[in-house]
Amino acid sequence: MKSSTIKLVLTASLLTVLSTACDKQLDEYNPSGLTAENVYTTPAGFETLVNAAYSYTRWWYGKEDGYALSELGTDLWLRGAGDVYPELTDYTSNLQSNQKDVDTEWGRLYAAVNVCNAGIKRIGQSGMSDAQQKIREGELRFLRAFYYWHIVETWGGVHFTTEPTEGVQTTANKTPIETFYKQIFEDLTVATANLPATTTDYGRVTKPAAEAFLAKMYLTRGQNKEAGDLAEKVITSYTFALQPKYADLWSMTNLENKEIVWAVNYSKDLNLNDRVDATLYPDGHPRGANNGHLLWTMKYDDQPGMTRDIANGRPFNRYMPSLFLLNLFNEKIDSRYAASFKTVWIANNSATAGIKVGDTAVFASKYIIPASVQASKKYRTWDQSKVYKANGAAAGDRLHYVCLKKFDDPTRPTVAEEQSARDVYVIRLADVYLVSAEAAFKQGNTTKALERINQVRQRAAIPGKEKDMLITASDLSLDFILDERARELAGEQLRWFDLKRTNKLVERVRKYNPEAGANIQDYHTLRPIPQRQLDAIQNKADFAQNPGYN
Repeated sequence: MKSSTIKLVLTASLLTVLSTACDKQLDEYNPSGLTAENVYTTPAGFETLVNAAYSYTRWWYGKEDGYALSELGTDLWLRGAGDVYPELTDYTSNLQSNQKDVDTEWGRLYAAVNVCNAGIKRIGQSGMSDAQQKIREGELRFLRAFYYWHIVETWGGVHFTTEPTEGVQTTANKTPIETFYKQIFEDLTVATANLPATTTDYGRVTKPAAEAFLAKMYLTRGQNKEAGDLAEKVITSYTFALQPKYADLWSMTNLENKEIVWAVNYSKDLNLNDRVDATLYPDGHPRGANNGHLLWTMKYDDQPGMTRDIANGRPFNRYMPSLFLLNLFNEKIDSRYAASFKTVWIANNSATAGIKVGDTAVFASKYIIPASVQASKKYRTWDQSKVYKANGAAAGDRLHYVCLKKFDDPTRPTVAEEQSARDVYVIRLADVYLVSAEAAFKQGNTTKALERINQVRQRAAIPGKEKDMLITASDLSLDFILDERARELAGEQLRWFDLKRTNKLVERVRKYNPEAGANIQDYHTLRPIPQRQLDAIQNKADFAQNPGYN
């Protein structure tokens, strides 16, 4: 789908059916002359609608708003100095209905649902062959389930409809969570029946992707046998395979690999991505494309021997790892620590006395390094004592720390480039293994749970340490599974949902995140409904704010 990117973004803002979800400016902007009539009634036009439905995944995956809502406020991350949404990170009293990123994602997710509703209702008018209609309906059904899952898990029982909305809507309904999930399961049943096992158009959803997502939905709703059976089908019935080395997953030359069940794809030509442009992309994103590479990088360019360059990235220093996360890894046997985190910066500037280009300039460590050892080194050291307090809270300036490097992109054309062509892995096989393990554990099938967890751990082992990575039944618990998911999937926009699914969000944030843990309350398992939504509706008595928020 990379060649279709311009069409994706344009169509999302041109369809008249989106009028209630988009700004007025977008409703009026229609340079191609597309109308609902010719979009719904021609195969080519209908393809633009389906592509538009996909385009909204890019508003969550690889974007700062989506990271803030899916990774922050968990046990794994503290706010860096550049965090623009500290209310979400720390659950402060300012986390209310005026939260910008919450408002952004609410609007985009409902716009996405509306496109899906329109396509599902009118696919019979598309002029496509019966076989093609079946596939495209499967895609739209999957996407509607996918978007509604984000909505219901983020905000609970809020507005629900399967009808497309045209014109201004002034009322909203509060719908039980069970109704959302009933529709999610219905849509995914159609999707798994209709979708092909493979696709030559990378980025389109397939049958195994729908099955993997359905397995996680079963797990979310406590249907553990169904979850385990379906996860096992994805693992054993297709040609997916774990990458031989964990580090291989993050190479910019290896993005379309056999471990990826489904990804949100971005174009290598950054001009074809979704950055806002008054003419071409009026509904685009301010930064566009995947900008995850910006968010996790510390401010290295104020350190001796360092100047900002492409290889080391543009440091927004939004998020820093919790000490708890860093301590989950035994880096002597587990390769995922070195593959996930950057701890060494090599000098690229010879202006600093005593440090030459190519020397170590900065070293960040999760350990306490004796002052005498630090004094003996020419390079700058940021050790545990400088970065964290004894209880794990941030101790210093929140600018310098061990950095998540999974999403780095050394292929960006310039130092200042905000966009990355990196695809975002939404479902990868290791996640499916861990879904199978969690489902098996909850059914009391320790043998299967250990088998799948140990396969993930052995792949992650440093060569020669495979046996050391094996766990036994005495190690197994729900908390261990969550720890393993952190080691494997940290930063991949799953953590908040993992903790919520297992009813561990409040407990683990309080236990392992001393900053957010001081503030989190039971009601924080839902986000505030945006004030813009509450102001726009007339039936305010029927559609109230979520409990705990103003």
